[in-house]
Amino acid sequence: MWLILAFLSAASLGCYDSFKKEALDNNAVIPVLFLNTLFGMLIFLPFIFLSSYTPLLKDTSFLVATGGWEAHKYIVLKSAIVLLSWLFGYFGMKHLPITIVGPINATQPVMVLVGALLFFGEHLNIWQWIGVILAIISFFMLSRSGRKEGIDFKHDKWIYFVVLSAMLGAISGLYDKYLMAAPAEGGVGLDRMMVQSWYNIYQCGMMLAVLLLFWWPIRHRTTPFYWHRSIIFVSIFLSLADFIYFYALALPGAMISIVSMIRRGSVVVSFLFGALFFHERNLKSKVVDLTLVLLGMIFLYIGTK
Repeated sequence: MWLILAFLSAASLGCYDSFKKEALDNNAVIPVLFLNTLFGMLIFLPFIFLSSYTPLLKDTSFLVATGGWEAHKYIVLKSAIVLLSWLFGYFGMKHLPITIVGPINATQPVMVLVGALLFFGEHLNIWQWIGVILAIISFFMLSRSGRKEGIDFKHDKWIYFVVLSAMLGAISGLYDKYLMAAPAEGGVGLDRMMVQSWYNIYQCGMMLAVLLLFWWPIRHRTTPFYWHRSIIFVSIFLSLADFIYFYALALPGAMISIVSMIRRGSVVVSFLFGALFFHERNLKSKVVDLTLVLLGMIFLYIGTK
């Protein structure tokens, strides 16, 4: 069941990335991100109130558990990690083709494995090594495809923004499993709806501070903000993708490594959007790059099994 949910989450995540690209087109990044966090908060506020003051959600998947600072301090940290990832990712998405950004984001599972290898002394099996090598080759080939569009991977700061976003996303994924794993399994054992609902609220507060401190004073000297209907769809599809993702992680036997890899399959959806609706260039060479990324994910999946 959790595998099916992971695929549904991937499809929703692909739609989220595509609408995000559309919303950021010639638009101010910080207010778009603030509105996304605001709408995300508004989506989950009713669940918090109904759970706290009525019995309507009792014994349903939408019940939000309560907890004190001991629980919320973990959620605040998650909010900060995700928001920082989004800030880097939104700026990178605005300035780069989605057919470049998607495959880079799809290397997150590789970053998780390499991080475990470097910092935790874990050992990779032959299948996982093949997956890592394919991901490295695909990144090199993406840089060649990018040069055809005037993107220098070594000197383009937006590429570094996207890579940093992917690294923070990998950290967030590992942290999610820690938050929701039972204490007997070394986790915190937080309720998934509590995590998703409250981290949206904390993110909105953090993003409001960023908006007022960094964008509002210079709003007349930078890219102007305009409303686009895609902004609301960004929040809807992200909330849906995360709801399914957290539900999948909370199920017995769910493996964060496999769920993370499957979610990165969202790159297929965003790539198709880039080809069909954004009319991006050099698609033939990027298809080869994307194929290598997906092959790498398959080898990682086999190695994790």
